[in-house]
Amino acid sequence: MNSKLLGSILLIIGTSIGAAMLGLPIAAAELGFVGSLILLLVCWFIMIAGAFLILEVNLWLPQNSNLISMAKSTIGPLGQIIAWITYLLLFYSLLCAYIAGGSDLFHNLLQAAGLKIPAWTTAVLFTLIFSSIVFLGIRSVDWANRVLMLTKFSVFFVLIFMLIFSISPDKLLQGNLHHLTSISAIMVTATSFGWATLIPSLRVYFAGDLKKLKLAMIIGSIIPLICYIIWDAVIMGIIPLTGENSLVFILHSANSTSDLVNILSSSVNKNSVIFSVKLFTSICVLTSFLGVSLCLTDFFADGFHLEKKGKNRLILHAITFIPALGIAIIFPHAFIKALAYAGMYCVILLILLPAWMAWCGRYHQNKQSQFKVPGGKIFLSMLMVFSLILIVKFCV
Repeated sequence: MNSKLLGSILLIIGTSIGAAMLGLPIAAAELGFVGSLILLLVCWFIMIAGAFLILEVNLWLPQNSNLISMAKSTIGPLGQIIAWITYLLLFYSLLCAYIAGGSDLFHNLLQAAGLKIPAWTTAVLFTLIFSSIVFLGIRSVDWANRVLMLTKFSVFFVLIFMLIFSISPDKLLQGNLHHLTSISAIMVTATSFGWATLIPSLRVYFAGDLKKLKLAMIIGSIIPLICYIIWDAVIMGIIPLTGENSLVFILHSANSTSDLVNILSSSVNKNSVIFSVKLFTSICVLTSFLGVSLCLTDFFADGFHLEKKGKNRLILHAITFIPALGIAIIFPHAFIKALAYAGMYCVILLILLPAWMAWCGRYHQNKQSQFKVPGGKIFLSMLMVFSLILIVKFCV
């Protein structure tokens, strides 16, 4: 397999299978495994459709055009404003969630080692250490992500093998499909497929090789879907739905990531499982942190028309990480809530806006490119109506 194709697939997977994966069985706990499976399949289809619409629109513009340029070119100033605000809110929400979740795991690890330091200190250390990889550029992120992904998948399959024999079929049948309309579950699930903002960066990385880019998008999105299904089955088949040390208990916990790790570890009570769970959850946070940080710095570079060199590079990384770190320090226990808010911004940015941009470009500006998402006006209308319903329901 081509090196760039492999690296791009792993970058998509790494951005998807991250901290949001840890929140999936928690946010969808009341649905049960069957309900979570249905929700995963629906969200995957809708989010991949939005991703291909982003690709279609991006191909109308020169390389290095990010969502701001795309929205301005198709919708106009209103689209540009919506893209700016939503993108900032989405990625700051995600960075806050990842810094909060990552520092929670880091803090829990340090406490287990006998080191007691303030929670805000671990948040600062976590951000400083791993933002330095993003500072070095996409190649640095790509290679760091490859190492982390190799480790993640190795640990994931070993962990699944160790846990699969502890799954209780009765626990998998728990839950209520009436909770399929749970807005929090929908938003967190949507966030788990929120990798499509990588597309403008990947188009540059592939130097216009559309065939390989589309292949990377398909493979890179299907693998997380399969992993999510397996992960939900394991977690929901081992941890009880209700009661003490249950999924509902974790849902309402102030330290959901570390509680998930601790409860899962105690449910199996094997040293090898405990180590694997802690390693896997930590890498999940790191890979998503790297992908999201890369997208946000590219977004700022496009929006402010700054080259990522010299002093500009420092400015771009300062405005990327300092606000998110500040919010994570003030609200250190906002992991699930931040993911739910990120889900709403994902719906706006990765479903509503792509369909709207495609509509304006196709039917108002008669734009043509070498790739077009099928479905016509009916499909675009369905995506826009669906996203508006979700947004209204979340806000009410």
